[in-house]
Amino acid sequence: MDSKTVYPETTEERVIWWSITATYPIYVVGGLYVLAPVMSWSLLGYFVLKCLRHQAHFPRIAWPIWGWILGMLVMEVALLMGHMLNGLSTGLTIKSSIGWAKGWALLAVFPLLGCLPVRPEIIVRASMKVCLYTILLLPVFVGAWAAGLPHTPYVSPLKAIGGPGPEFFALSLYEIDPGSGLPRWRLFTPWAPAVGFVANIYFVFALMETDRRWKAIGMFGSILMILMSGSRMALVAIVLIIAGQFFLTRLSRPGLWFSISGATLFLGFVGETIINAVDAFITGFKNSRADSTRVRAALGRIAVHRWKTEAPTWGHGVVERGPHLVEYMPIGSHHSWYGLLFVKGIVGFYALAVPMALSFLHLLYHAPRYPIARSGLIMVGLLVVYSFGENLEILAYLIWPGLMLIGKAHQEAGASS
Repeated sequence: MDSKTVYPETTEERVIWWSITATYPIYVVGGLYVLAPVMSWSLLGYFVLKCLRHQAHFPRIAWPIWGWILGMLVMEVALLMGHMLNGLSTGLTIKSSIGWAKGWALLAVFPLLGCLPVRPEIIVRASMKVCLYTILLLPVFVGAWAAGLPHTPYVSPLKAIGGPGPEFFALSLYEIDPGSGLPRWRLFTPWAPAVGFVANIYFVFALMETDRRWKAIGMFGSILMILMSGSRMALVAIVLIIAGQFFLTRLSRPGLWFSISGATLFLGFVGETIINAVDAFITGFKNSRADSTRVRAALGRIAVHRWKTEAPTWGHGVVERGPHLVEYMPIGSHHSWYGLLFVKGIVGFYALAVPMALSFLHLLYHAPRYPIARSGLIMVGLLVVYSFGENLEILAYLIWPGLMLIGKAHQEAGASS
């Protein structure tokens, strides 16, 4: 992957390239939340039009991607049923359906776009450039905190388009953690932990990069973003990525399995000590931000209780704000599964769980033979990990390069088998 040759060659590649490399300029004008849905649906429509005009041939779509398409369509069905059964207005149903097109639907559209003629190295190198820009902008973000500048200088007028909240259109220079009083940075995301999510996606891309200079930039930039976010989950995730990469590249080597057998025997003797150490780590992990842990747990309990007792099949149809106990945060937020149960019921829960499981199993099968399948598998693993701490629907507009890689991994691994 030589730095002189990695440059977009087709219209599809140019759109993807500039959508990623222009992350910071688009963020400054508050356009990131708008960019992803507009770009994805437009690019899909453009390519379908080319196919209808016989200017291109739509490639074969791997069967796990059909799982994502079907699952996200079921999400819309659950939304419509939830609105109808809960007596919600037609206007609110239309608004929520537009939200579906900007959120859950992207979890199917971007893997589908991964089947288009877009080289993986285009996505990888463009992401490395964002890491480079983050490193170069570090003095600006840190300097703003040191100088005591306003946390949020302005909110873009594009907020009038509509979205989950003003933070999706705001320019944030830094924020102060209320628990520790230390600064955190959200960079181009709506909240600091989301930076850690995106940074881990870029770290996976850095592992795919073959140019040593860009690989070093990507890895350093990704780790820098994780540290700036102050996210506990991001630190855990990057350790899991490194461990996953280590084991997946050695799945076909007998030495790995002999080592695991020996390690298992050893763990049998020291298991109790390790369990106590892990328990102490988890306790310390939760206590590092006790207020955040308390609020997250309470939101989950409320979501599950109201799902079971009020709307077990189709859910409540819309998000509701929680009580003072959870600082009025939306019920089911900070957790994709609790949020799905509350809003879309058990139907919505399985609409995400099934395609995610299919993707994982398909890429796991191909991982020993194809490097891109290993990277795609790690990316699916990231979605699973973060589904327990973030709402994937809301952050789809940021994590879409990772979703495209999943689609590309399914397509290339499936086509080679």
